Amino acid sequence: MDRNLALESVRVTEAAAIASARTSGLGNEKLSDHAAVEAMRTAFNKIDMKARVVIGEGERDEAPMLFIGEQLGSGSGPEVELAIDPLEGTTICASGLSNAISVAAFAEPGGFLHAPDVYMMKIAVGAAARGVIDLSQSATWNMQQIAKAKNCKVNDLTAVILNRPRHKDLIGELRALGCRIRLIEDGDVSAAIAVCEPEAGIDVLIGIGGAPEGVIAAAALRCMGGELQGRLIFRTDDERVRAQKMGIKDLDRIYAMEDLAKGKVMFTATGVTTGAFLKGVNFFPGGCVTHSIVMRSQSGTVRLLTTRHHFGLKPDLAKTY
Repeated sequence: MDRNLALESVRVTEAAAIASARTSGLGNEKLSDHAAVEAMRTAFNKIDMKARVVIGEGERDEAPMLFIGEQLGSGSGPEVELAIDPLEGTTICASGLSNAISVAAFAEPGGFLHAPDVYMMKIAVGAAARGVIDLSQSATWNMQQIAKAKNCKVNDLTAVILNRPRHKDLIGELRALGCRIRLIEDGDVSAAIAVCEPEAGIDVLIGIGGAPEGVIAAAALRCMGGELQGRLIFRTDDERVRAQKMGIKDLDRIYAMEDLAKGKVMFTATGVTTGAFLKGVNFFPGGCVTHSIVMRSQSGTVRLLTTRHHFGLKPDLAKTY
């Protein structure tokens, strides 16, 4: 996949991050999400590509979301699939809390699992523990395997888990092992990526989150040398029927990372509010500074970009919602 597209893609997440960061702390989740979506759509349509959204914000009748099946780009250039989350951590952003990011992943046609908007049980680790995890095994078994791979004790490990009632038993199991736990209110894409960053101090992401976010995180970990496994979780018969209509045949399948995001993939993220993974947007009179990451699986390149934007020269970035 063209490396120039990777650098172009960062303009997309920068635009969404800047727009949503303007709404940080205002307490209006719909406004935050709308700002990110509209800014991302505008930026995408300036790129020379023929892109189709396969993991998006909603369905066609939920405009102004970036809906599944929407065509983006100028209409010329390479054909790609998109897995996007204009604002991961909508509640986080609206509340002025940390770890909100804007993300976009690119793949060649057929590269992404067309995951329905259901839950997914996930486990993600960095390169040091790649190849030792198994989602069919217990959390205890996996933590023991991760500790062996990292040549440490289980109580030296830190697991990040979404702070949800459904994780009560999982949290209890890990605490009984002496494993440190970092609970997050939202943002399991950034948490999954953080397992590949030694300075983040996170060894494993485990628990149930969104399936679309699992696909996006898999694209990032493909580029960073980590590993993610996932299994779809269905709460109703309607969710099962919808998954089957989207081509999911084995409803109990455990998906390897390459099943979720295969072939040549790219991943871009820009921080909205400061977190362990990326710094947030910092505004100054007449402009702002953004912090982004751009990755390609083909080369294994990971670029960290700090960018100063001047609104007088970039009027689109000065737009308010």
